[in-house]
Amino acid sequence: MPADPDVPSAPADTLRALGAQLLVRGWLSANNVVFAGGGETGAAVVDSGYVTHGTQTLALLEHALAGQPLARLYNTHLHSDHCGGNAALLRRWPQARLAVPAGYAPHVQPWDAQGLGFHAMDQQFEPFEVHGFLRPGDTVRLGRRDWEIHATPGHDPHAVVLFEPSSRTLISGDALWEQRLAIIFPELVGEAGFDEAQRALDLIEGLRPRLVLPGHGDAFTGVPAALAASRRRLEAFRAAPLKHHQYATRALVTYHLLEHRAQPREALQRWIVQTPVLRHAVDAHAGSHAGDALGFARETVDRLVADGVVVEDRGWVRMAG
Repeated sequence: MPADPDVPSAPADTLRALGAQLLVRGWLSANNVVFAGGGETGAAVVDSGYVTHGTQTLALLEHALAGQPLARLYNTHLHSDHCGGNAALLRRWPQARLAVPAGYAPHVQPWDAQGLGFHAMDQQFEPFEVHGFLRPGDTVRLGRRDWEIHATPGHDPHAVVLFEPSSRTLISGDALWEQRLAIIFPELVGEAGFDEAQRALDLIEGLRPRLVLPGHGDAFTGVPAALAASRRRLEAFRAAPLKHHQYATRALVTYHLLEHRAQPREALQRWIVQTPVLRHAVDAHAGSHAGDALGFARETVDRLVADGVVVEDRGWVRMAG
């Protein structure tokens, strides 16, 4: 498909033409993509950050919207870093309508925190009301453009991405990052996920996006390189699933420490062993080595310390820096 000469190529110019802003957030929150009003559907935001960042998210959106009311809120998927601010935003703008990927319908109407996985990851959440659903094959109006909804299971079975075909801009959630591959959560609980993640990457390649607005990190245009890097990492995990377990455990431990600041080493190791989403990883490691579950937890913390990701001081572990 040739480039549309009427569509600007610089990311900032593309965002301006779309009436969009990318609010790049630090962990624990996912990025927010904000669309100012002006269209008939009003102002909108995609993804809402983590629950403990709710006050910060509200302040950022108040500034980005410059006094306009929020009319619509969408989630690419219902992991806590992407939907944790939903309840706070709906309290601030009670007229706003929230839509989430359709695959979550059985878990949000009625509300089912267990089914949504918040308990399994031992992460905070606040229940929220859902008003509609994002169905693959449909479109959603953001600003003055229609964005296509595409299913991208892998990281999460129900995740979607949003694609604007004129500018070839992709809101990728966690289906594609520039530097890393997101955890394939189904594989952590003994279900298939690698093939689904591969199909999601194939779908994104077929869309041929020029600009990606990821769930984490800055906007980027080097899409072929990002896809190639994600495929290499995915194939490495497929060849050695235990490496994916280790990668996921490290990432979730890091997220846990970012939220809780510091923990005694023994408490952190117990958290690794007892957190449900890590149970399969712990059991798989213990079953394939001479060690045990607690040994896997100790090894995980040891490696994080050795790599300089965390520091240990008098029995307490905290993030480095």
